[in-house]
Amino acid sequence: MKQWLRRLRGAVGMGLIWAAGWALVGVLIGVTSKVLPGLPFWDSFFDVFDAPLPALAIPGFVGGVLFAVVLGTAGRRRRFEELSLPRFAAWGAVGGLLLSLVPAVLVAVGLASLERSDLGLWQITAVISAPLILLSAVSASVSLLLARRAESRELLEAGEDGG
Repeated sequence: MKQWLRRLRGAVGMGLIWAAGWALVGVLIGVTSKVLPGLPFWDSFFDVFDAPLPALAIPGFVGGVLFAVVLGTAGRRRRFEELSLPRFAAWGAVGGLLLSLVPAVLVAVGLASLERSDLGLWQITAVISAPLILLSAVSASVSLLLARRAESRELLEAGEDGG
C-alpha cells in the first residue's frame, strides 16, 4: 500500500510540475503572438486552441501523470543516472501521444462533442498530436535533468554529513 501511495504522489507531483511548465509555455505563446502578430500559423493555432493560454496547465498536468505511468512501466527499477536523455524524451513522446488521444476518448465515451467543430475527430487529433508530443518530449527531458540535479545534490549533502 505504501508503494502505491508513493507512486500516486510521484505521478501527481510530475503532473503539477508539468502543469506549471506548460502554463508558462502558454503565456510565452500569448506574448509571442502579440509581439509577432504577422506570423501565418497564429490563425490556425488559435482556431484549434481557443482557451486562455495558461490553460495549457490542464493538458500539462494530464501529460505529466501519463508520463509518470509510462516511466513507471518502462523505467522501473532504474536510477536516473542509468537513463539516457533520448530514451527519456522518447518515453515523454509516448506520453504526449497518449495525451493527444484523450479528446478522442472523451468524445467516444460521450463526455465531449464535436458539435461546433468543422473538423473531424481524427483531424483534430492530428493537429494537436505534434505539439503535444513535442512538448511532452521536452518536458520529460527537463524532468530527467531536474531529477538528476536533485539526486546529485542529495548525494553531495549525504557525503558532507558522513565526512
